[in-house]
Amino acid sequence: MRRIFKITAAAVLLLFAGVLGYGAYGYFDALAASEELEARADSLLAENLGGSSLGQERYRQLLVVQDPAFEQHSGVDMTTAGAGITTVTQSLAKRVGFENFTPGIGKIRQTGYALGLETRLSKEQIMALWLDTLEMGRGPDGWVTGFHRMSDAVYGAAPDTIADDEYLSLLAVLISPGRYNLGTDDRALQDRTDRIRRLVSGECAANDNSDVWLEGCRS
Repeated sequence: MRRIFKITAAAVLLLFAGVLGYGAYGYFDALAASEELEARADSLLAENLGGSSLGQERYRQLLVVQDPAFEQHSGVDMTTAGAGITTVTQSLAKRVGFENFTPGIGKIRQTGYALGLETRLSKEQIMALWLDTLEMGRGPDGWVTGFHRMSDAVYGAAPDTIADDEYLSLLAVLISPGRYNLGTDDRALQDRTDRIRRLVSGECAANDNSDVWLEGCRS
């Protein structure tokens, strides 16, 4: 029995070490890529394509939906209601740190990468890169990547100047861009947009940290 216990304990320690090692692998990869990512982010910010371009209120609404504790956390947030298990920084890490992201064990390296990004990049830089790399779904001329690009493609204007419902619909598609169709009479998209409207106005709240579908705001 004692021998089995020792073998089990050793296996657990090896597994734990492997997890830490794979996370560290992502962390140091992020550090190595940080100079290039900083330059890319600064270019976007110079073109006014960061979070501040949305205006204070619309930026707040985006965070309420996507990552309420973004300005406070260091890349990981497992407790904030509505945040899910992927922060803005982790979401960015998946797109800039992987050629082909695989859920499961890939989450470990993704989290390490996100922690690395947070040590080298400012929140403004991270947000600018995230907005630029978002998969937004189908536009009038095909698939669109980038929050500002989708706003222009569908609504013909920057996201700080379009109507409130149009802006909230941009936020609505982020959860599943292949599922919704912006600029059309999409009932499912309208339902999610309505939930987001109630959420950002304070009429309702997410049920828990995994309530990314906003069941707590179902009418």
